[in-house]
Formats: sequence, C-alpha cells, structure tokens
Amino acid sequence: MTDTTVQSQGPKWRLDKAWVALVIILALVAVFDWAQLWPTITFASDALWHTAPFITFAVLAVAYMKASGAESLLAKAFEGRQVRMIVLAALLGGLSPFCSCEVIPFIAAMLALGAPLAAVMAFWLASPLMDPAMFLITSGTLGWEFAIAKTLAAVSIGLMGGFATMLAARSAVFADPLREKKQGCGGCCSSDKPFEGKPVWKFWGENARRQAFRTSALDNAHFLLKWLALAYVIEALMLEYIPADLVASVLGGDGLMPIILGAVVGAPAYLNGYAAVPLVDALLAQGMTQGAAMSFVIAGGVSCIPAAIAVWALVKPRVFAAYIGYAMMGAVLAGVAWQAVA
Repeated sequence: MTDTTVQSQGPKWRLDKAWVALVIILALVAVFDWAQLWPTITFASDALWHTAPFITFAVLAVAYMKASGAESLLAKAFEGRQVRMIVLAALLGGLSPFCSCEVIPFIAAMLALGAPLAAVMAFWLASPLMDPAMFLITSGTLGWEFAIAKTLAAVSIGLMGGFATMLAARSAVFADPLREKKQGCGGCCSSDKPFEGKPVWKFWGENARRQAFRTSALDNAHFLLKWLALAYVIEALMLEYIPADLVASVLGGDGLMPIILGAVVGAPAYLNGYAAVPLVDALLAQGMTQGAAMSFVIAGGVSCIPAAIAVWALVKPRVFAAYIGYAMMGAVLAGVAWQAVA
C-alpha cells in the first residue's frame, strides 16, 4: 500500500504541482534544446501507452476495494496476540491498496484503544512500499522479479520493525509514544469515512458505493497519470543529459557502498512511489546496481512525505526517528539481499 490519494469530492481536474512542474520542464526544454522537445514527448507518451494496461487494472482494483469497504479488514490486524497482530499488520500493510495516510483516523483510534505500537509500526513500515497498483507498475517497468522482491522486502521490513518495537517496548524510545494532540495529514489523504462493517463485494447495488467506486477510479487515474507523465519526461531527460559514467561511478560497482548511497539518496530524492519507478529504470540503464536500486525505492518509499506524515501526525519525534531508522536499515538489508540474487 503506497501513497495514492483519494479525495472526498470527486477528482479535482485542476493544475497542481505535478502538472505545473511538467509544463515548466517541457517549456525549459523547448527554450534551451528545441530539438529534444519532441523526442522527450514521444518517449513519455510511448512509456505511458506501454504502462496503460497496468494503470487501468490497478485503478479498477483499488476502486473496487474502496467501494466494497475492504478497509474494514484492517481491523483484523489489530486483534488477538501481539505476534499475530504484527504478522497480519505487515502483510496487510504490504499487500493492501490503502495508503498509510488515508487510514490515519483508523490507526489513531486503534492506538487510543490500546493497540500495541509494535503492530502499528509493522503496518506503517510496510504500507508505503507496495500495493496492487504499485506491484503492476513496477512489474511492467522493472520486471516481475524486482516487483516480487520489493513485495517481500516490504513485508519483511514491516516484520523487522514490528518485532524490534515489541522487544524494545519498555525502552525510553517507545514509552508514552503518542502526541498529546493528533495532527492532520496535510491534505494528502481522504476525508471520507471508510464503509463500516463487513465488506460488500457486490457493491453495485448501493448508490453510495457506486459513487465511491467512480470517485476513487477517477481520482486515482488522475493521480497516476500526472505522476507517471512527469516521471517519464524526467526519465527521458535523465537518459539524454546525465552521463551514464557519472551514475555508474556513484551508484555502480560492487560492495556495500552503492547500496548505502542508494538508500541515502533515495530518502530526499523520492518524488512519489509511482514516479520513482521510471526514474529507477533510467538509473539502472545508466549503471546503477540492482542492490542500490532496491535500497533507493525502499528508503524513499518509507520516508516520502505522505508516508512520513502518517507517522509524524500521531507519534512523538523519538518514535518517528525509530521509524526512519528501521526504514534505512531495512533498505540496506533489502539492497544487499537483492544484489546477491539479482
């Protein structure tokens, strides 16, 4: 589950930062290198066309889960013994299509009712890294093997963080973890209340659920289109202007350092989970190692703004620091493991 955004009042077909950035970039290309403008546009268009089947399936799948009320399944991750909670939270976080920011009210309620921080940490770490839409986009661009490896890494990092938090629950870091006042998510998540009760898989019989399906599908189609269009344009320009030997010298080669650098660079450079996929594809083409690519997407995914705000909004800075620490450690370990088998 990653940083998709579902708005409550239908799709807002207005210029936002992604569209503005796209227009500005193309305008700059037109001014400084007119000959490169059309190749850049055609590269991005061809890439979008190649990805279109994955985008369509992902949008419809997320909309179906939203309209059916499958968010209610999250509650099952916070029931029973703590070990069971951690395992279910990591699995649901890494495999479900609900973003960590979107479920802030649910997580806040669970914490207030006494749900263990360890299970919530497992969910938070896994949720920004993978969901059905992200899996399809990643597999379509970077290959099925990379997508499967990232999914396993997402769940594994959730388990690692969850069990580490459980073992250190009595330490000063995790004592009294909640903020006194819950903060908002900064507008990155839906204000709609999820459908309560058991999921209604045949949702089309209810008008409210049909409307939820339509709103979710349009919003997420818009979301994916704007970020992937921007990412593919940037990919085209990276391939054109950034020397391959420069990337290879920094993020290529053997050993641990390229993987560590991938994690360090990934945290601040990450635009968006979906936008990162074409950028990583370009970096791989220019000499980035497979391990560095994996550490880049893991560290960047967990530390990107929507995912980080979901944690920062509810817990104290020391718990947030632990969250980031888990992310960086998990990113490096995932990079080392993927480098060994890729």
